[in-house]
Amino acid sequence: MEELYIDSVAHRYGKRQVINNVYLKCEKGEVVGILGRNGCGKSTLLKIIFGSVKPQYKHLKINGILTNTGYKTRQISYLPQENFLPAKLKVETIVKLFINKYREEVLEIDLIRDYLKTPLSMLSGGELRLVECLMILYSDSDYVLLDEPFSQLAPLIADELKKHINNLKPVKGFIVTDHHYRQILSISSRVILLHNGGNYTINSEEDLRLYGYLPPAS
Repeated sequence: MEELYIDSVAHRYGKRQVINNVYLKCEKGEVVGILGRNGCGKSTLLKIIFGSVKPQYKHLKINGILTNTGYKTRQISYLPQENFLPAKLKVETIVKLFINKYREEVLEIDLIRDYLKTPLSMLSGGELRLVECLMILYSDSDYVLLDEPFSQLAPLIADELKKHINNLKPVKGFIVTDHHYRQILSISSRVILLHNGGNYTINSEEDLRLYGYLPPAS
């Protein structure tokens, strides 16, 4: 089966148990949204899946194969919260470094085509973040982990990002977390809430109120 599956995830920072017995699966063709308050373990869970954080315990399978470190399979790409591309490099250099299979499609994107010769340092904050997102989205990986992709984006650029996610959804699986919960609800096939160390299925904003993520309706 073509899916990313992680189960029985447990992780603590010092004496604080952040994640306890969390499970998650993401099939190709869907976007799984993750919501939760600060410190609930959203970013930690993505880093555990990617392999940059070693938890107390996890059971990770990618396309049915038991995996210890996600990134070593080259089937997972990860967008961190912070900017990660070297500012001195030009956009065309970044494309050559990151994009193989989908290079033709990427070169047709206005932002990429119009700024190929431009150093990343000359882009606005929103443009830079979108370029970073595009490099991760259009990489060769089967599964894409996006940590706070909408946090630095104006609404029009956020809509542009969602368009590219939807374009790629038939051939990839996405796991996305963000504090902009409406963006998560609008783009996701399924949504889970990390709360008190565990995970809960969310079907509507009312469910978010039920678990205290949103205040009660007035």
